[in-house]
Amino acid sequence: MLFCLVSGANDGGALLALGLKLPVPRIRAALAMLTAAVVVVPVVFGTGVAETFAAGLVGFGSGEDPEDATAAVLVGVLTALAVTLTLTWRGRPTSLTLATVGGLTGAGLGAGLPVSGERVALVLALGAAAPLAGWALALGVVRLLWRVPPGGPLSRVHLVGFAVLCAAYAANDAQKMLAVLAIALGVTAGALPWWALALAGALFAAGAVYGLPRAGRTLGGQLLAVRPVHSVSSEMSASAAVLCSSALGVPVSMTQSVAGGLIGAGVVSGAGRVRWEAAMRLAMAWVLTLPGSVVIAAMGALVVE
Repeated sequence: MLFCLVSGANDGGALLALGLKLPVPRIRAALAMLTAAVVVVPVVFGTGVAETFAAGLVGFGSGEDPEDATAAVLVGVLTALAVTLTLTWRGRPTSLTLATVGGLTGAGLGAGLPVSGERVALVLALGAAAPLAGWALALGVVRLLWRVPPGGPLSRVHLVGFAVLCAAYAANDAQKMLAVLAIALGVTAGALPWWALALAGALFAAGAVYGLPRAGRTLGGQLLAVRPVHSVSSEMSASAAVLCSSALGVPVSMTQSVAGGLIGAGVVSGAGRVRWEAAMRLAMAWVLTLPGSVVIAAMGALVVE
């Protein structure tokens, strides 16, 4: 439950913050769209990314004692939460997805479970590429959107772009919640009962409402003096990058992709619009997240063992 709440605060708040300077959709409607996507999209399009989280990185079901695997998962999830909350509290918001990958991998190593080095390397490679892809795509998208008249026409583009963003998030990044729930319930992600999906959606929505003010300050002021065209460009660019990773069943961070898209759109408007010091702090938090999560989770799993 705590993992779903933090996912909402960390991810949902950031995605909702993109549309704060646009008249549609309203926050309540946007929250409803995002929450509905988190619940419905995995049912319709599958849970491939959740299966990667649950079984593709570490063989949690291959140990002799199931309790050891359960303890390792718990250590990995708690580590991801601790690292994310600590960095966020210190003013360095980071990726919960990256922390989850590091936490589960480190816990698997510490517990002596089989870890797929090839799969972990692929996830890390695409995870590093996602914000760069968001940045590169935004360079072209923002030039196209400058031709769209502000006001109503741009708002309609944003409405479509936000709907795609919700679907892309639900098809990829959000599925870390389903993976944790599936492991906790002892089922595959595709076999989660409806009440578990509804619970995840409700907790995610509550977390998003809580995290929105902080995310609005980070994305709407600290990183870039955001204009509506920057927001729309970043959400469309990030969606494209994340959907490509979803097709491969590889989790990537939507918030990282969105941040990359915002920076790319800002650079086109003038490099001086980007607050590079804040961007470097954000990048440093991402760099610290993975090794920190791996080491802490590995040590925790060794202590439990």
